[in-house]
Amino acid sequence: QVQLVESAGGLVQAGGSLRLSCAVSGRPFSSYAMGWFRQAPGKEREFVAAISWTGRTTYYADSVKGRFTISRDNAINTLYLQMNNLKPEDMAVYYCAAASTAGIPGSGKYDYWGQGTQVIVSS
Repeated sequence: QVQLVESAGGLVQAGGSLRLSCAVSGRPFSSYAMGWFRQAPGKEREFVAAISWTGRTTYYADSVKGRFTISRDNAINTLYLQMNNLKPEDMAVYYCAAASTAGIPGSGKYDYWGQGTQVIVSS
Protein backbone atom coordinates (compact mmCIF):
# COMPACT_ATOMS: atom_id res chain seq x y z
CA GLN A 1 0.00 0.00 0.00
CA VAL A 2 1.19 3.50 -0.84
CA GLN A 3 0.16 6.66 0.99
CA LEU A 4 0.36 10.09 -0.59
CA VAL A 5 0.01 13.27 1.43
CA GLU A 6 -0.01 16.68 -0.24
CA SER A 7 1.24 19.78 1.49
CA ALA A 8 -1.17 22.53 2.28
CA GLY A 9 -2.11 24.63 -0.71
CA GLY A 10 -2.89 28.25 -0.21
CA LEU A 11 -4.13 31.57 -1.42
CA VAL A 12 -2.03 33.44 -3.93
CA GLN A 13 -2.57 36.45 -6.13
CA ALA A 14 -2.66 36.08 -9.87
CA GLY A 15 0.87 36.19 -11.20
CA GLY A 16 2.24 34.73 -8.02
CA SER A 17 3.94 31.42 -7.29
CA LEU A 18 3.29 28.44 -5.10
CA ARG A 19 5.03 25.11 -4.60
CA LEU A 20 3.12 21.98 -3.74
CA SER A 21 4.75 18.88 -2.36
CA CYS A 22 3.57 15.32 -1.97
CA ALA A 23 5.14 12.99 0.56
CA VAL A 24 4.97 9.33 -0.37
CA SER A 25 5.27 6.39 1.99
CA GLY A 26 4.86 2.67 1.62
CA ARG A 27 6.50 0.90 -1.28
CA PRO A 28 9.71 2.39 -2.74
CA PHE A 29 8.97 5.81 -4.18
CA SER A 30 11.39 5.30 -7.05
CA SER A 31 9.22 2.44 -8.33
CA TYR A 32 6.47 4.81 -9.36
CA ALA A 33 5.87 7.35 -12.03
CA MET A 34 4.10 10.31 -10.47
CA GLY A 35 1.59 12.87 -11.57
CA TRP A 36 -0.37 15.92 -10.57
CA PHE A 37 -4.03 16.41 -11.38
CA ARG A 38 -6.51 19.11 -10.48
CA GLN A 39 -10.24 19.54 -10.21
CA ALA A 40 -11.99 22.88 -10.31
CA PRO A 41 -15.52 23.34 -8.98
CA GLY A 42 -18.06 21.93 -11.37
CA LYS A 43 -15.43 20.42 -13.61
CA GLU A 44 -13.93 17.00 -14.09
CA ARG A 45 -10.49 16.18 -12.77
CA GLU A 46 -7.81 16.98 -15.33
CA PHE A 47 -4.20 16.05 -15.87
CA VAL A 48 -1.59 18.68 -15.01
CA ALA A 49 1.87 17.10 -15.16
CA ALA A 50 3.69 13.78 -14.89
CA ILE A 51 7.22 12.59 -14.25
CA SER A 52 8.90 9.25 -14.84
CA TRP A 53 10.33 7.25 -12.00
CA THR A 54 13.87 8.46 -12.70
CA GLY A 55 12.76 12.06 -13.11
CA ARG A 56 14.34 12.28 -16.54
CA THR A 57 11.08 12.51 -18.43
CA THR A 58 8.32 15.01 -17.76
CA TYR A 59 5.06 15.82 -19.49
CA TYR A 60 2.69 18.76 -19.09
CA ALA A 61 -0.79 19.78 -20.01
CA ASP A 62 -0.73 22.58 -22.57
CA SER A 63 -2.49 24.88 -20.12
CA VAL A 64 0.44 24.84 -17.68
CA LYS A 65 3.40 24.31 -19.98
CA GLY A 66 6.07 26.91 -19.36
CA ARG A 67 4.56 27.94 -16.02
CA PHE A 68 4.56 24.76 -13.93
CA THR A 69 7.46 22.43 -13.20
CA ILE A 70 7.14 18.92 -11.84
CA SER A 71 10.11 17.37 -10.05
CA ARG A 72 10.89 14.64 -7.60
CA ASP A 73 13.47 13.82 -4.97
CA ASN A 74 13.69 10.05 -4.69
CA ALA A 75 16.03 10.34 -1.71
CA ILE A 76 13.27 11.83 0.44
CA ASN A 77 10.25 10.29 -1.29
CA THR A 78 8.79 13.60 -2.30
CA LEU A 79 7.13 14.94 -5.41
CA TYR A 80 6.90 18.66 -6.18
CA LEU A 81 4.92 20.99 -8.36
CA GLN A 82 6.32 24.48 -8.75
CA MET A 83 3.61 26.77 -10.04
CA ASN A 84 4.60 30.17 -11.40
CA ASN A 85 2.58 32.96 -12.98
CA LEU A 86 -0.60 31.55 -11.52
CA LYS A 87 -3.87 32.45 -13.18
CA PRO A 88 -7.41 32.44 -11.78
CA GLU A 89 -8.17 29.43 -13.98
CA ASP A 90 -5.50 27.47 -12.08
CA MET A 91 -7.65 27.57 -8.96
CA ALA A 92 -8.60 24.00 -8.08
CA VAL A 93 -8.02 21.12 -5.72
CA TYR A 94 -4.70 19.58 -6.67
CA TYR A 95 -4.01 15.86 -6.31
CA CYS A 96 -0.79 13.90 -6.53
CA ALA A 97 -0.95 10.37 -7.84
CA ALA A 98 1.35 7.36 -8.27
CA ALA A 99 1.44 4.83 -11.07
CA SER A 100 3.23 1.49 -11.04
CA THR A 101 5.08 2.18 -14.24
CA ALA A 102 8.48 3.52 -15.22
CA GLY A 103 7.54 5.91 -17.99
CA ILE A 104 4.83 8.52 -18.31
CA PRO A 105 1.50 6.81 -17.66
CA GLY A 106 -1.80 7.55 -19.26
CA SER A 107 -4.26 9.45 -17.09
CA GLY A 108 -6.21 6.29 -16.32
CA LYS A 109 -3.19 4.33 -15.13
CA TYR A 110 -2.65 5.82 -11.69
CA ASP A 111 -3.02 3.43 -8.78
CA TYR A 112 -2.81 5.67 -5.73
CA TRP A 113 -4.06 9.18 -4.98
CA GLY A 114 -3.57 11.81 -2.33
CA GLN A 115 -6.42 13.51 -0.55
CA GLY A 116 -6.04 16.77 -2.46
CA THR A 117 -5.04 20.29 -1.50
CA GLN A 118 -6.80 23.54 -2.33
CA VAL A 119 -5.13 26.25 -4.38
CA ILE A 120 -6.93 29.57 -4.56
CA VAL A 121 -5.84 32.24 -7.01
CA SER A 122 -7.23 35.71 -6.53
CA SER A 123 -7.49 38.08 -9.45
